[in-house]
Amino acid sequence: MIPSRRCYVLLSIGGLSATLLDILINRQVSLNFLRVYNFALLILTVVDASQIKASAVKVTRQKIDRLSVGRDNPIKLNIKSGKEKAIARIRDAFPQEFTADTDTLEVNLPPNSTEELTYIIHPSSRGEYEWGDIHIRQLGKLGLAWRDWKIPAKEKVTIYPDLIGLRELSIRLTIENTGAMRQARRLSNGTEFAELREYRTGEDIRLIDWKATARRDRPVVRVLEPEQEQTLFILLDRGRLMTARVNGLKRFDWGLNATLSLALAGLSRGDKVGIAVFDRNVSTWIPPERGNHHLAKLVERLTPIQPVLLESDYLGAVTKVITQQTRRALVVVITDIVDVTASGELLSAMMRLSPRYLPFCVTLRDSLVDQIAHSPTENIRDTYSRAVALDLLAQRQVAFAKLRQRGVLVLDAPCDRISEELVDRYLQLKARNLL
Repeated sequence: MIPSRRCYVLLSIGGLSATLLDILINRQVSLNFLRVYNFALLILTVVDASQIKASAVKVTRQKIDRLSVGRDNPIKLNIKSGKEKAIARIRDAFPQEFTADTDTLEVNLPPNSTEELTYIIHPSSRGEYEWGDIHIRQLGKLGLAWRDWKIPAKEKVTIYPDLIGLRELSIRLTIENTGAMRQARRLSNGTEFAELREYRTGEDIRLIDWKATARRDRPVVRVLEPEQEQTLFILLDRGRLMTARVNGLKRFDWGLNATLSLALAGLSRGDKVGIAVFDRNVSTWIPPERGNHHLAKLVERLTPIQPVLLESDYLGAVTKVITQQTRRALVVVITDIVDVTASGELLSAMMRLSPRYLPFCVTLRDSLVDQIAHSPTENIRDTYSRAVALDLLAQRQVAFAKLRQRGVLVLDAPCDRISEELVDRYLQLKARNLL
């Protein structure tokens, strides 16, 4: 039992009244009044608290679905009142490592009614976490006391990569797929035979199928479409450079989100998709497969992986790809780059992929460095910081220039935009049949 604010107010009123009686009459009358008043208030408070149990609210947490790291995820609670009006405060014991839009939910329910309350949780890291019990504090009918209790509701919850973003991307790709394929066929932009149809004025005469034309006695053209059974292989770095936090998430989490987004785009275009995660060694190897079922396997295999404080062996990872993946493929390496000297091994590894494979280096830029580099300064300390940031950006550009000179595709984008820009670049490569 916890006295409410009303109880304290009434207690103060009793004390003031006793003081007035002491002034106007005498101290004995004042003390007798105070004893009777406080005793009556205590009895009413105890009775008020004891009656709450009969009309206690019932609270249940809806089963928590897969939560996405770095996203706002709704958690829903169902509250049902008893025979009396219910005023209650509810606290759900979510993991303390995460942030929420509110710690306490308040409800004011009429008798025999239900309400659904929602709060937003923002996980900052992946893994398995435990939601605890639900703590409830309900006010008595007289408003004199609160009753505290908890409802057992412990639950193990897994925090996944950005599944919300994957759902949004899936809808976008589904809408685009039909139109993109029709346009590719109309423009004969592809290498695989799709169908024969009558020649239309203005079409490339090189696409005319002369044998079919002779059989049908009218011009017939071959309709081509982009090749569907190509291979996309993604190498995701989980070494030391990927442990740094950028915009609230580890760089590795941004890279993992981009990896799954690219895999979804590849599978939606009919490609085989394989993924390897590496640091000093290749810790995870998922052979290329195609089909929507493969994405679920990728999510389950990659979710538990965390970055480590080890230097990455780019040459070792690329060598394994060359050994295991004999067919030509688009090989995407998702990592970070500091400068030409520190990233010399990365440059050598990417060059080994060309020309047998189509190498693609993707780096995750820290937008804070960009902000520092392009902000005016007013003191010496900020000036030094800006000079360092400008030097880092300049050295990155030198490294990217060397990669491009050797035929390596390059994408350098801020962490919070890397998924979208990587998918767009991949779709452009597919449309141009570069693979």
